[in-house]
Amino acid sequence: MSQQGPIIVVSPEGRPAFASALDEAKLFPVIDAGWGDVSRAVRELAPAAVLVAFSNTAQSGLGALAKQIAAITPYLPLIAVDPTTWLPDNAIPFAQSAGNFDRLMARLRAALRVRTLHSTVMRRLGSDKDACPTLDDSDPARDATVLLIGRGASYPALSVALGARMGVVGAFSMEAAAKHLNTRDIDGIVLGEGFSPRVEDAFLTVLAEDARFRNLPVVLTSDVLAPSYDLPNLEIIQGEPARVAANARPLIRQHAFEAHLGRVLKSIDAGGLLDAKTGLLVSTAFDRDFATAVKQTLSHGGGLSVARFAFDPDHPRAQLDGARIVSRLMRQMDFGTAREDGSVIVAFPETDLRNAHGIARRLSSVMRQTSHGKRDTRSEPAVTVATLMPGDSAKSLLARLHEEQQRAAS
Repeated sequence: MSQQGPIIVVSPEGRPAFASALDEAKLFPVIDAGWGDVSRAVRELAPAAVLVAFSNTAQSGLGALAKQIAAITPYLPLIAVDPTTWLPDNAIPFAQSAGNFDRLMARLRAALRVRTLHSTVMRRLGSDKDACPTLDDSDPARDATVLLIGRGASYPALSVALGARMGVVGAFSMEAAAKHLNTRDIDGIVLGEGFSPRVEDAFLTVLAEDARFRNLPVVLTSDVLAPSYDLPNLEIIQGEPARVAANARPLIRQHAFEAHLGRVLKSIDAGGLLDAKTGLLVSTAFDRDFATAVKQTLSHGGGLSVARFAFDPDHPRAQLDGARIVSRLMRQMDFGTAREDGSVIVAFPETDLRNAHGIARRLSSVMRQTSHGKRDTRSEPAVTVATLMPGDSAKSLLARLHEEQQRAAS
């Protein structure tokens, strides 16, 4: 596999074994560096990736290196091999297993694909002067959602530790986990205790066989199963819940960044009419399409309903989660937008009031299952639905939707 620069291997104790594996996999050129010259090497050689053999020296120098790499564009993967402590947010963990470096090659290739995607987005934004979206400079992990599966004693502590860093969707069974994977945008899975090895093996096998989830970060909190599945971002992280959450964060952060890049590309292809954060229409595009839908419905007959999901404006993450759920689950004929007042509005063409209520309830039931550390009822949306009446206009229908919500609140 070719890349846009060399791969730097950092080790203070001679050339590590995995460096030879990089040569054998034809991932070259591979350049060895010590901690005294790695900063200059990163600055002057413009590498495609940096791999660090963890040691006591690495523990003291990794933070400064990670900070330098985080400021570089396009995305520069940093992989810490056999870490023994908490990692910086952009240092992806990798635990070796009996000298088998195939997993490391898969992990590196997955990270390099994110780098290539970032380069593509930057090129498209630079060449398309009419492209409206921009790359979000905020931390991708802030908007990430992790699926926590478990039912043992460590589950509450893991939920709190993960929830302090990202959104959490909990599942007490593999069946519930599968439902979440099919209905939500998930950026990673943490598999806690409470399941037999046979059940865990079946779950991981299904993930590896489904192309939708093959690159999804999966963190195992026990070493009962060997990481031999075709899942490049499968990692075993043991220890206290806070350490598990901290070292799982870089993998989940990378996936969230990749998902954001994909939404930016879709926005570019749509001429800037899609919001790169939510996947829904920008407000101006929604207002235009909604006015057209109202006009056509009044002229030709049929039904048109609209729903408003109102979130607590003090919790913007709840609105973002809700908007992405709507973007994923709404029908192809439907369209929606996220408003600055903390709400999400969805239009349902050819839909009467009764069916619109049913659709809105199903969407709302998925939205309320995300938490941040512990249950926060304020993140659940208040839902109102209105339908087009004779004599309505787009403006009056939306105004009536807001009025009905105000009456419901009072």
